[in-house]
Amino acid sequence: MSFEPALLKPIYSFLKCETPESWIYEAKKPEQLNDLLIDHCNCELKAAQTAMFMVRKYAVDDASGQILRQWAKPYEEFVYNQGRSIEEFLASSGKKNELASELIGRSDFVQSDDLIAKMVRLIKEEFHHFEQVLQIMQNRGIEYRNIRAGRYAKGLMKQVRTHEPATLIDKLIVGAFIEARSCERFAKLAPFLDDELNKFYVSLLRSEARHYQDYLTLAEAIAKQDISDRVAHFAAIEAELILSEDDDFKFHSGSPKASVTADIA
Repeated sequence: MSFEPALLKPIYSFLKCETPESWIYEAKKPEQLNDLLIDHCNCELKAAQTAMFMVRKYAVDDASGQILRQWAKPYEEFVYNQGRSIEEFLASSGKKNELASELIGRSDFVQSDDLIAKMVRLIKEEFHHFEQVLQIMQNRGIEYRNIRAGRYAKGLMKQVRTHEPATLIDKLIVGAFIEARSCERFAKLAPFLDDELNKFYVSLLRSEARHYQDYLTLAEAIAKQDISDRVAHFAAIEAELILSEDDDFKFHSGSPKASVTADIA
C-alpha cells in the first residue's frame, strides 16, 4: 500500500533529520517484529495518557477530570493487570472508547475548548490504535507485556521549562515532535513489512501527521508569540537523540550500536 508523498513533506521539513538507515536495517529484521509491535502498542497508550493528563491539568474542572479518568480506566487496568486477557479486552472494544458525557472547559483558560477538542480526538484515535495493534498481536500469537521506556521521550522532556505557561507550551512542542517522528518512521518502515502491517502503518500516517499539527497549533495559540526558537531548540535535541547511538532498540530509539549493524553489506 502506498501513500501520497505530499503528506510527508511538512513532516520532513519539521524534523531536522531522517531516521538513520542503521535503524531501518535493524527494524526490518523478522526477529525484531514482536518487540517493535509491543513497543508500538505501549507508545499508543502513552500518547493517549499524555494528552489526557494535559486536558485534566489545564483545560477541565474536577468533574470532567473524573470523566476522563473513567475513560482511561479499562485501558490502564488492562496494562497493569498481570492476569490480563487480550481476547476479553478486545471483546469489549468500541464500548469503552467513548466519553461518558461532555467535558466542561475551565473559564480561566482561554484555550480550554480548543485544547479539549483537539486532544479528545487525539486520545480517541490513540486508544483505537492501541486496540488495533493489540488485535494484530493477538492474531499473531504475540503476548502483550510492559516494557521499560526508552531514552527518547525522557530526553525531550528534560528540556521542558518549569514555569507556566512555558511548561505547557514546551510539552505541546514535544508532543508535536513525537507524533511527527512516529509518522516518519511508519512511512520508512512500512515498505519492509508484510502486507497487513504495511497497510496498517500507511493507514496511520494521516492521523499522526494531523496530531503533530494539532500540538503545534495549540502551542502557538497558547504562547501568543513566535515559538520558532523553542521549536528549533527541541528540533536539535530530537535529532541528536535519533542520530546518536542507543543501547536500547525501540520504535523511537536512536541509531543502534555499531556492533548491532556491523554486518551491513
